[in-house]
Amino acid sequence: MVMGLSRPRSQRRHRLAALFGSALLGGVLLGGCGDVEAGEPVEGGEGTGEPVAGETASPATAPAEPAPGPGASASVEESRRTAITEAAARVSPSVVSIHVLRTQIAHPRTPWESFFLPWGARRRATGLGSGFVYDDRGRILTNHHVVEGADRILVTLPDGRDLEARLVGADAVTDLAVLEVEEEPPPPAPLGTAHDLTIGEWLLAIGNPFGNFISNPEPTVTTGVVSATGRHVVPGEDERNFFLGMIQTDASVNPGNSGGPLANAAGEVVGLNTFIFTRGGGAEGLSFAIPIDRALRIAGDLVEHGEVRRAWLGVDVAPVAADAFGRTRGVRATRVASGSPAARAGIEVGDRFVETNGQRLATPLDFEAILLDLRAGDPVEVRVEGDDEPRRMVTETLPSVAAERIRVGEELELITVTPQVQAERELRAEAGALVVRISSRLRQTLGLQEGDVLLQLNNEPIRSAEEAAAALDQLPPGPVRIYFERDRGIGVRDRILRP
Repeated sequence: MVMGLSRPRSQRRHRLAALFGSALLGGVLLGGCGDVEAGEPVEGGEGTGEPVAGETASPATAPAEPAPGPGASASVEESRRTAITEAAARVSPSVVSIHVLRTQIAHPRTPWESFFLPWGARRRATGLGSGFVYDDRGRILTNHHVVEGADRILVTLPDGRDLEARLVGADAVTDLAVLEVEEEPPPPAPLGTAHDLTIGEWLLAIGNPFGNFISNPEPTVTTGVVSATGRHVVPGEDERNFFLGMIQTDASVNPGNSGGPLANAAGEVVGLNTFIFTRGGGAEGLSFAIPIDRALRIAGDLVEHGEVRRAWLGVDVAPVAADAFGRTRGVRATRVASGSPAARAGIEVGDRFVETNGQRLATPLDFEAILLDLRAGDPVEVRVEGDDEPRRMVTETLPSVAAERIRVGEELELITVTPQVQAERELRAEAGALVVRISSRLRQTLGLQEGDVLLQLNNEPIRSAEEAAAALDQLPPGPVRIYFERDRGIGVRDRILRP
């Protein structure tokens, strides 16, 4: 079972899940000692070499060993300072605990409670996670699932101060979020890179596991090694996201560690702890972290644009036929969007990709992981089986992001479904208005949500965002029938519009 460390949490999930199925995974205080300073006499102590009052020294008494000098004490003290302690001291001051309050629909927990709990009743719930300051502005990186649906976010600093935090932006696909505090935050953590990680090198997982049971605000440190890099993790039954290109470590990570930093022995953050595999709910030496390079790129987009500017090639891929041992080599193009970078590079349905940007491809997850770490405008080389030279193309912004947004009042934004948008979102509809933003009030009023495609209002077909905006503006009070596409299926909603 894959377990989110605070609360379990892409566009392509359904397609990829169909290709790969669900993951077949398992059920997914030491007291301080006071030291006596070396060379200091102890009155009346045994073995000091001096007689105790009222006694005489016996010739048979062996002479006491000489007390260690100041040099020995310094040597012991020096041996306590290791790369691990130095790394922890560098990163820990930037680590924070994150407490959230969220409102959730109250589900009956017992048959008895179901008799008294009103339908639609809500209750307040709390959540806990970790994060770290990553820039000079005091912005904080954490996981999306830590702050998802939060009504209030409170950040606790290592010195015990509580600060109200504001959500700058979040991305569910990569499970990343950026927070900001008004008051003076801690200094940023030293940042490294995950590109040069070596299997077996030491790592530190820092965060606030089970922080709701511990009163101290200081973060805790556990150690382990790099078990693997570039891990692709298929979700289990209760998860929605594919996690691609993850760092695997055997450092002990537990609930509450989510969003905390994973640091190398040099005291540089190389990843962001995100989830574990577990059968019993505790750490089992299988934890996974988002590479810091990806986290910083996503954070930059969230801060600058309010959304992630993902790279797009306009080609969908599927696995090729497996050999007798179940192994595959390369992926096969199953759809190429007209006018896309892939189409301009001459990619056709059925082409077999064996390598992208110098990396061998075994499954579609390898291809998706490469795209996930690219920005719009980055060059890509794809080697097609049978070709002497790789195909070169330049990624573009997702069509749904680059498209013109049509606003309907202050609560609804739509874009027109084009062939490129259809290919990106894997829609059945060739025309219509895609909902890219809708308020909670309109969700209840119209029964629509983000990602739906508006197809028809009463008897009037909708072929573009402009047509949808005009039709919605002209709807009179009274009954209305709404036809829409959701998850490649057709839905119908009958609503009564109030004056």
